[in-house]
Amino acid sequence: MATVIADMSMSLDGFIAHPDDTVDGLFDWYDNGPVEITSADPRLTFHVSQASAPVLKEAFDQGGALVTGRHLFDVTHGWGGNHPVGCPVFVVSHSVPDGWPRPDAPFTFVSDVAEAISMAKEVAGDKWVSVASTTMTRQALDLGLVDEIHVNLVPILLGEGIRWFDGLANHPVRLVGPDRVVEGDRVTHLRYQVVRD
Repeated sequence: MATVIADMSMSLDGFIAHPDDTVDGLFDWYDNGPVEITSADPRLTFHVSQASAPVLKEAFDQGGALVTGRHLFDVTHGWGGNHPVGCPVFVVSHSVPDGWPRPDAPFTFVSDVAEAISMAKEVAGDKWVSVASTTMTRQALDLGLVDEIHVNLVPILLGEGIRWFDGLANHPVRLVGPDRVVEGDRVTHLRYQVVRD
């Protein structure tokens, strides 16, 4: 059965993006080391530290499906039709953008996060379903659908921006861990298990 993962790079003060959705400073660890990690998108290759390489490689190898929101889909322009992990993507949206869906791109538009995660788990098999976006993470946590939280903690204080966990309806959310702590170059990779009551 698939494991549902919420995985983001986050500043020390809890932000996953600047107010304008840019990620300057948060994604520097993807290109600050000697180890080359190729993605499913031929335009995108990462260069990470020796410590971060197994963490990123695992995310690619275990990526079975991705659940995201319409906002992130729009901000990334649908990742050019091919997400870097190279897995099916389920976009939670009440409307389908012009020009989508496309027969050559693995994107499915769904109106409900629980339905999207259910569909993603079916496709992912024994791999991971990654929940990528603040809104989808909060909704999935509120519904009790997240198994693990993976934080790529970046030593920067943004002071303002988009927080990852603001607005949780069902709180507190209890976690166990971290059961993995990997210190990379300008990032610490943490993994927590979500406790379900």
